[in-house]
Amino acid sequence: MQILLVEDNMDLAELIIEYLQAEAIDCDIAYNGSMALNLLESNSYQVIVSDVMMPKMDGFSFLDKLRGGGSHTPCMLLTARDKLQDKLTGFEKGADDYLVKPFELAELTARIKVLAHRTLPSADKINIAGLEIDLTAQQACRAGQQLILSAAEWRLLELLVKHSPSIVAKVDIENYVWGSEAPSGDALKMLIYRLRKIVDLPNLSPLITTVRGRGVMIAAPQEQS
Repeated sequence: MQILLVEDNMDLAELIIEYLQAEAIDCDIAYNGSMALNLLESNSYQVIVSDVMMPKMDGFSFLDKLRGGGSHTPCMLLTARDKLQDKLTGFEKGADDYLVKPFELAELTARIKVLAHRTLPSADKINIAGLEIDLTAQQACRAGQQLILSAAEWRLLELLVKHSPSIVAKVDIENYVWGSEAPSGDALKMLIYRLRKIVDLPNLSPLITTVRGRGVMIAAPQEQS
C-alpha cells in the first residue's frame, strides 16, 4: 500500500513513517499542501493523511484543491483542533475521516487500512501517475496527449485501472474483454503489447507490468514492487 502523508512536524512525520513501514505501508511525505499537490501530479496513492495546520497551504485549502481537481482519493485529516465545527468543516471540504491529536499510531494505521479498502463505484475519473482516465466518457490521456484506443484496448485499460494497483489474472482479462468468445493463441499477449505501446509513451515511466505466472497490473512506478 502506498499513502501520502502531509505533515509539517518532521519529528511526528518520521515517527508515523517508521510505524507504517513496520505495517507494510509505504509512505511519501510532503511538508505542506503545495508540496503534496506537486507529488500528486506524478504519483498515485491509495490514501492521503494530512495535517490541518501547516505553512504555505493548510489542510483545508489542500482539500479544496484536491477535490476541486476531481480527485476521489480517500483523505484523513490530523489535527489538534477538536471542536465540532472544525470537524464539520473538514467533512464539508471532502475529508473521509478525522483523527484528533494526540492519537495512537495503531488507531491511525487501522483507519488508513479501512480507507484503503473502500471502493468508490461512483468515481468516474482516475489518475494514475499522470495517466488520466474518464470512465464515463471512455477517454484517456497521458502527459496531455489523447490516447487513441480500440474497443478491446479500452476494455483492457478500464479493467486494469479499476483494480490498480492490484494484479489482474489473465483469465479475468480474457473474460472481461472477450467474454465467452475469447480468441485462442497470442491474442491477449498482443493486446497487452499494443496497450503498453499506447500508454507507456517515450520518456515516461512505464505503468503497465506483466507479472509472470500471475497476470497484469497498471500502477505508479513505486507501487510495482
